[in-house]
Amino acid sequence: MSKNIALSLIKELRDATGISVMQCKNALEEAEGDMKKALAILKKTSSDIALKKAGRDAKDGRVFIKEDTNRSLLIALHCETDFVSKNEDFINLLSNLTNKAFKEDIEKMKEGAKDMIDPIIQKTGEKIELGDVYEIKGNVLGNYVHNNKVGVVVSLSGGNKELARDIAMHITAMKPEYISKDEITEDVKNTITEIFKKEVAEINKPEDIKKKMLEGKINTYFKEKTLLNQIFIKNGDETIEQLLDKNKATIKEIKRYSIY
Repeated sequence: MSKNIALSLIKELRDATGISVMQCKNALEEAEGDMKKALAILKKTSSDIALKKAGRDAKDGRVFIKEDTNRSLLIALHCETDFVSKNEDFINLLSNLTNKAFKEDIEKMKEGAKDMIDPIIQKTGEKIELGDVYEIKGNVLGNYVHNNKVGVVVSLSGGNKELARDIAMHITAMKPEYISKDEITEDVKNTITEIFKKEVAEINKPEDIKKKMLEGKINTYFKEKTLLNQIFIKNGDETIEQLLDKNKATIKEIKRYSIY
């Protein structure tokens, strides 16, 4: 049986959880004024709400990178709309998840993530889910985040932090699929070759010309998809490979994550 709940209790519960006044009032009434029971009720309610929203698509979100001298952590948190991705509670949640992973480890953070996420689902009314989380270690790290939607971490052997950041920025913009041609499998090469063969076959040209056109299309395609062969966006006169050679650096590891 419900009883009249003091406004001070409702305010206290609202301040502690950030959940709406009416939800706090209903929880306190169900708990007959017991604050601990009300908190437990709200926790169960938030889990139930999260379960109901599980089938929805979380196509938007935010990417964040936290770093220290020799470690970077890239983490993505998804929601349904850009509006919620800019919500203070959502941003704080991402920060808290990042800090927990950074101080403890990624797996421990993931174990407790649901309890951190569910209350924010209840507050925002949207599905929220953790995206990929990467930890990259190295002596020369460069990070770049574009519009909070795309994040890249680059680890170099040699070079410096500024160079690593420039390459991370380049990767954000140019979206290479491979670091070098060595990563391209024969299956991929054969598939791309067949696609361009069909295109070239429809052109009314002599066979020797068509053969050269086919080779040109294939080479151009893989040049655009391979990081080392791409033209550096800050200097149109050199490739990424030339930039690295000039700075006596090589790429150790790259992590890229895009919300979209």
